[in-house]
Amino acid sequence: MSRRQQQQEESIYNLVPRAEEVYEKQPRHVSKFKTEAVEESRRGKGDHRTMGFAKEPVAGPKEFLKKHEKEPRLPQSEEKFKYPDGDRRRPAVPKPDDQPMMGIRTTKNFIDQNATDVILSVPRKPQEKYVDTKRGDAKPLETSGLVPKYMLKEEFGQTPKYLEKRKHDLQMAREEYDNFVREYMKRGAMRELSAEDRERILSGLKANWEQLYQDYQGLSVIIDTPQKKNKKERLEFEMKQLEQDIDTLQRFRTIYITD
Repeated sequence: MSRRQQQQEESIYNLVPRAEEVYEKQPRHVSKFKTEAVEESRRGKGDHRTMGFAKEPVAGPKEFLKKHEKEPRLPQSEEKFKYPDGDRRRPAVPKPDDQPMMGIRTTKNFIDQNATDVILSVPRKPQEKYVDTKRGDAKPLETSGLVPKYMLKEEFGQTPKYLEKRKHDLQMAREEYDNFVREYMKRGAMRELSAEDRERILSGLKANWEQLYQDYQGLSVIIDTPQKKNKKERLEFEMKQLEQDIDTLQRFRTIYITD
């Protein structure tokens, strides 16, 4: 039961005076980051930025907004602007009120000078052209592909040196491999297939392939029974196997077999 309820009810204990209880108030907690939090919350904010001033100050009648007043202005440079090619520019056109220089005469003989320049000049070679139409339309000969530009070079028509070196290295590697295989096969009781036997086997494989191809062409266009389908698949498999064998014999010149 609370104290207020006890006071409202009549009790003999209420006649006894009691000492008033005094509670000590604990000090309020203050964060050590308070200052930093306040500064961070105020950062980027300004006065009257949300609602404006309570009473907006009005500019005077002579302080009206002028043209291009709110545009950013670049700082004025103390140096005078100068064009990059200002030294190579021609002099300015004379003004209407400028007086020309009078009384200047030259002793140069332009007739003799022109004659001397013509005599000492090298005649220009005419441009080579070709005509391939009946109307006589001329086109440059150099870019037509008809001029043998590279035929007069020393190395024209010769095999480059790097290809000769590459060919020699491949030949040496092939000879070393053949010698190694030959010695290894001698120890393993294997012999090299002669050229006549190789050609004979190759001819027989080609003849078998021709016979299978002829049978394959004789199949009906419509494959509607399991027998026809099986025969078609068998011929395709045998022809593919013969093609692989023929390709192997044609690619490898040296073949070893066991007796």
